[in-house]
Amino acid sequence: MERNNLYPIFLKSKNLKVLIVGGGFVAEEKLRFLLKSSPDANVTMVAPFFREDTISIAEKGDVTRIEDHYKPHYLEGKHVVVATTDSPEVNIEIYNDCRAQSKLVNVADNPPYCDFYMGGIVTKGNVKIAISTNGKSPTTAKRLRQFFEEVIPENIDDLVINLNHYRKTIKGTFEEKVEQLNQFTKTLIS
Repeated sequence: MERNNLYPIFLKSKNLKVLIVGGGFVAEEKLRFLLKSSPDANVTMVAPFFREDTISIAEKGDVTRIEDHYKPHYLEGKHVVVATTDSPEVNIEIYNDCRAQSKLVNVADNPPYCDFYMGGIVTKGNVKIAISTNGKSPTTAKRLRQFFEEVIPENIDDLVINLNHYRKTIKGTFEEKVEQLNQFTKTLIS
């Protein structure tokens, strides 16, 4: 059986500079989900045109739009790049330029040209769950996201906040603290 070997991380996208190349439906989808998960993300978009809905979404966040075709200098100072153009050749050029500069890159709908995937995300207050299908089935990730949005209670954040307060009151070594928290929370899954 094939295994998902991706390593999940949660990026502080406010501290990073994200570039989305493209202004069509796919760019709009990537921007929408990025800002839904990280409304304070610092994003630049480069495209010869932007859909009206994309402009509307961009205006709600910290998004700079540049009307132009991709040029390598747009990578300067960027940490994460998402290529969404309708030209496979341009997307691969972006990928190669990013790899040459050690920048993380995602070429939409082209897994061999991705350092990362933008999976399904469920957010309930401080709780965030990322879902990956190893780039094989975004639809499955979407359905799992919908499932978890339904089954995770809205008040889960109260538990997180209360456990954070409780954690600060526990005395002892790291191992003793972990054991106390494990004992305290084991009823959550039984």
